[in-house]
Amino acid sequence: MSTSAVHSLWTTAAEPISKIDTPKIEYGQLSPVLIIVGAAVVGVLIEAAVPRKTRYYAQVFVAVVALVAAFAAVVALAVGGYATTKSGIAAMGAIAVDGPALFLQGTILLAGLVGLFTFAERRLDPEAHGNRVDSFAAQAASVPGSDSEKAAVKAGFTTTEVFPLLMFAVAGMLVFPAANDLLTLFIALEVLSLPLYLMCALARRKRLMSQEAAVKYFLLGAFASAFTLFGIAMLYGYAGSVSYATIAQVVDGTVPDVTPALADTMGNDALLLVGSAMIVMGLLFKVGAVPFHMWTPDVYQGAPTPVTGFMAAATKVAAFGALLRLLYVVLPGLRWDWRPVMWGVAIVTMLGGAIIAITQTDIKRLLAYSSIAHAGFILAGVIATTPDGVSSVLFYLAAYSFVTIGAFAVVTLVRDAGGEATHLSNWAGLGRRSPLVAAVFAVFLLAFAGIPLTSGFAGKFAVFKAAAEGGAAPLVVVGVISSAIAAFFYIRVIVLMFFSEPRPEGPTVAVPSPLTMTAIGVGVAVTLVLGVAPQYFLDLANQASVFVR
Repeated sequence: MSTSAVHSLWTTAAEPISKIDTPKIEYGQLSPVLIIVGAAVVGVLIEAAVPRKTRYYAQVFVAVVALVAAFAAVVALAVGGYATTKSGIAAMGAIAVDGPALFLQGTILLAGLVGLFTFAERRLDPEAHGNRVDSFAAQAASVPGSDSEKAAVKAGFTTTEVFPLLMFAVAGMLVFPAANDLLTLFIALEVLSLPLYLMCALARRKRLMSQEAAVKYFLLGAFASAFTLFGIAMLYGYAGSVSYATIAQVVDGTVPDVTPALADTMGNDALLLVGSAMIVMGLLFKVGAVPFHMWTPDVYQGAPTPVTGFMAAATKVAAFGALLRLLYVVLPGLRWDWRPVMWGVAIVTMLGGAIIAITQTDIKRLLAYSSIAHAGFILAGVIATTPDGVSSVLFYLAAYSFVTIGAFAVVTLVRDAGGEATHLSNWAGLGRRSPLVAAVFAVFLLAFAGIPLTSGFAGKFAVFKAAAEGGAAPLVVVGVISSAIAAFFYIRVIVLMFFSEPRPEGPTVAVPSPLTMTAIGVGVAVTLVLGVAPQYFLDLANQASVFVR
């Protein structure tokens, strides 16, 4: 056998390899995300290179500049027509640049900026060893109550790493509602979740409770991520692609070229239904909908309050954005399958959140169950499956996020010797001791309850109207009943603050720096403006309600 013949046994003449195309990245359209990721990396370098005394100021400066610049970039893209006529897919099909994405990114950036002010607050606690302290542990790695922790407090250490962590979380949140394929969705989910798991464990006071909250959130979040990933694998098995547009075509049966392998899997509806259900389950966990809400009250109560406020607002915005895009862009062909399930989830979420909140005695747990009920109200808009449904959800998320951060900022002000006084009995008579703080908190509670002339009323009205027009009138009835139940415990807190005798040894109200005052002021302003004159913002949400595919 000649050597050439032997050689030809294991080699064949290959086609010359065509050039691998270089990736085409639209840096301008991705600029909001890139600015925030850049700031997060700079924040890590600041931790490594800048002396401890000046780190706090450098971190706050970098974070504020980045959030403002990224918001300016979002506005520039929207004004440039990327929200309407020029909307398209960027980054090799990974990210959608369209109205809903830009609207939600703008909301997340503003919520991040207001949340950052509460992170940077350093005047609420009395000074320790001549150093100002914030809400975060002096040294996160030291065991609570140990000598190393006492030494860190004495030396005036502060955990300035929370600022780059916040920026990484915001970066993940910006990509999450704009992701246009399942892998980008999953990576964004992890990038936004991991910093939150860490930040939940960093409370200066009640550190064991804070660490417990972080472990619960991490374990349950890992389960939810695993479900999501398994669902992604199943949808890939069904459609042979992770791209939203391709999966949607396979679901609709409009895919242009069906290969034999694809024809085999396309008939397998079990892959499609189970895969979709698992991904939706992962997103409902992030939203905090019943029955995936178990982490919410414990984590909201244990995490440092600035983190709770930021997480409650921004995570909801990002997760609802991703859920809308998945249901409206990828699975519109499955509407008859997912709508009944979402009906059930919305009903138990509205009623469950409202009823269990009545029994709560801790203000942070009460706000946690309130946020669960709000997730149910927003789901009513998602179920509408109309352009009005999308715009009402966008408006509700924008209104809700600022009220939430403002409310948690007020919670940080009411303090006793052990730190924040979150038990409801401590809030009795607050209206006599500090009428302004009690009045501001009452405004936020009325907005949560959906009382007219607050942003909560405008948001609820928009969502319920869209749901009713989308054929979900019974859902609206349940929503109104839930709102009435919820109004009971909000008004109970207001009555407690204004019509109860203050306890002689009750808590004091700390005088915040301009940072927290700004956060609370923005919350009140947005609540009143969106309540009294919502039309401009409803129109804005309406213009931004068309998904690109």
